[in-house]
Amino acid sequence: MRVQLFATCLVDSLFPGVGEAVVAVLRACEVQVAFPLDQTCCGQPAFNAGDWGSSRKMARQTIEVLEATQDPVVIPSGSCAHMVRHGYLQLFADEPAWLARADQLASRTYELSQFLVDILGVQAWAGVPGGTCAYHPSCHLLRGMGIESQPLQLLESIPEMQVTRLEPDCCGFGGVFSVDQPELSSAMLARKLQAVHASQAARVIGCDVSCLMHIEGGLRKQGLDVRCAHLAQVLAGDGGGLR
Repeated sequence: MRVQLFATCLVDSLFPGVGEAVVAVLRACEVQVAFPLDQTCCGQPAFNAGDWGSSRKMARQTIEVLEATQDPVVIPSGSCAHMVRHGYLQLFADEPAWLARADQLASRTYELSQFLVDILGVQAWAGVPGGTCAYHPSCHLLRGMGIESQPLQLLESIPEMQVTRLEPDCCGFGGVFSVDQPELSSAMLARKLQAVHASQAARVIGCDVSCLMHIEGGLRKQGLDVRCAHLAQVLAGDGGGLR
């Protein structure tokens, strides 16, 4: 099988190690990975900020780039996958031609854990370090995409991995939300950090680097040794954190 990797802005710009881990995981499943070089932002930040004009420009770019082949598109982010799967349909609701193209792309777009479990049929993962971890279910992944069991199935199948399931509370990032509402965002983060501390886990695992970046920033500010890692890094055998 061949796929196109849509890496996301944060992975490409700030955490390339996560992108490398995604490629390693897919290749371990005997999947050929293409990385379209002309990909940019999916347009979600502008979409959430109400600048739908700018968001449409980025969405059109994304659609055109990913139309180069009809291979499945894999995105290591529930947030960006939700944008492509659902946000684009809202953006082009009044543009029939673009709506049809957006709908076709949405039909073959998957978040990473969803693709591994639901499409490739991966039931278990072995051969990587275990340990203690706390799983953070990001909002768009859980509520927007309806993806709950897939990441946990993969994590809990790893030998000697002890997984604490954190409550599905928002970490407070929310993209532009953390900028527009800093006090509320900080309060939500504080609640999440309390849950992480109570879990006594060595790492926080999630499927969105945006949330993990926010949580790790709070952990470091408190001087805690707990670090965050993307699910792909865990599956690739990376014992460290975001990089």
